[in-house]
Amino acid sequence: MPFRFVPLNYPSMKQPPRVLGVVFLTVFLDIVGFSVLFPLFPALLDHYLAVEGSASSLGQLAAWLREMAAGDSMAVHALFGGILGSLYGILQFVFSTLWGGMSDRIGRRPVLLMTLTGTVLSYVLWVFAGSFSILIAARILGGAMAGNISTASAAVADTTTPKDRAKGMGMVGMAIGLGFILGPAIGGLSSFIHLPGVDSGIAPDSVFSLNPFSIPALASLALGILNIIWVALKFPETLPPEKRGLGVDQRSLNPFARLRTLDAPGILATNLLYLTFLTAFSASEFSLTFLAAERLDYTPRELTGIFVFVGLIIAVVQGGFVRRLAPKYGERKLATIGLATIVPGLIWIASAQTSSALYSGLAFLAVGSALAMPCLSALVSRYAPTENQGLAMGTFRSMGSLARAFGPLFGAVLYWQLGSQAPYYASAIILVIPIWVTLRLPSPQDA
Repeated sequence: MPFRFVPLNYPSMKQPPRVLGVVFLTVFLDIVGFSVLFPLFPALLDHYLAVEGSASSLGQLAAWLREMAAGDSMAVHALFGGILGSLYGILQFVFSTLWGGMSDRIGRRPVLLMTLTGTVLSYVLWVFAGSFSILIAARILGGAMAGNISTASAAVADTTTPKDRAKGMGMVGMAIGLGFILGPAIGGLSSFIHLPGVDSGIAPDSVFSLNPFSIPALASLALGILNIIWVALKFPETLPPEKRGLGVDQRSLNPFARLRTLDAPGILATNLLYLTFLTAFSASEFSLTFLAAERLDYTPRELTGIFVFVGLIIAVVQGGFVRRLAPKYGERKLATIGLATIVPGLIWIASAQTSSALYSGLAFLAVGSALAMPCLSALVSRYAPTENQGLAMGTFRSMGSLARAFGPLFGAVLYWQLGSQAPYYASAIILVIPIWVTLRLPSPQDA
């Protein structure tokens, strides 16, 4: 049955809880489905190498990575995962502003339905990815369709007052944090279940065939379909027709060109400081599992515990504390405090030789990032004109995607060239720049 784009009652500023609840579940389901793949990277490489052989393009890539990593199998798997993650991040970087700007012209709901439908199609490709090339095609399609969070964030901006903007963005951040906890858990558990007749040692009959990872892919597919149904039935259009198409109409695929069209005070500085901050943060975040495994002999189960610990703290802080502290102290001050809190955490982790020291540093990282991210998102939304909320949030998310594309590679180079402590000390030094910039940002009321 086709989706019906019928007129809906637009939520007023007095009705944000309903919209926030719908946005929360939309983002949560999307992140869960997306992150199912995360714990499967090592097994994916091993499987497709066995199927396609060392003479294939994948085999040549693996040989190059092995040479770069001096034969370290853990490093090879990490670099492989980093390349797939970077591919996805670069596509997000390009397309987030495109979808965000489109939502300013045609509305939030149709863009969400389009991107979610594309995401579901990418999961279908993954289910039948008998070859590595089909897996890559699935990741390309998924990355191109990853405009959901920026569009959902614009819907939050549509339905919250400036005073409550950080509270709304905190709810989005909470959904992301919880999604990143449940998604990898589903991926890890479902990877032990194989469809009848499918075994990791059996080569596929064709490029399109079931594979040992079809069950995790089906889990993502089911979540994606559920999300489409949820949005079609429950997500109200938050941008009335009379407010569409009033902003700049810059359709370039270059996010920096689109950013330059948003010339409101504070937007450029906030986007660039977010890019700098998240590049440094993701460099240290990427290195964390290797540091814990190298220094403390952590098993995959113990490594999972790290991310659950961090995810829970982020969810609690963004869902509970940000909503109370932001109206009292303001987004600029809270973002500065958050960024400054990350610095001692990085230094603590760099020198950690025990689990208690590691978790102490992680607590600082989790609290600091949970305070900073929704406040920076809220600042961009408050600086941006009402008619360009989608473009503003899409551009902001694209900066984050670019940071997550190159930050892990930056961290990997530092880790294997200068030692396990290098990404953390380097990130702590780099964070001085965004901290300084936040202190100089204009007040949202004056922008």
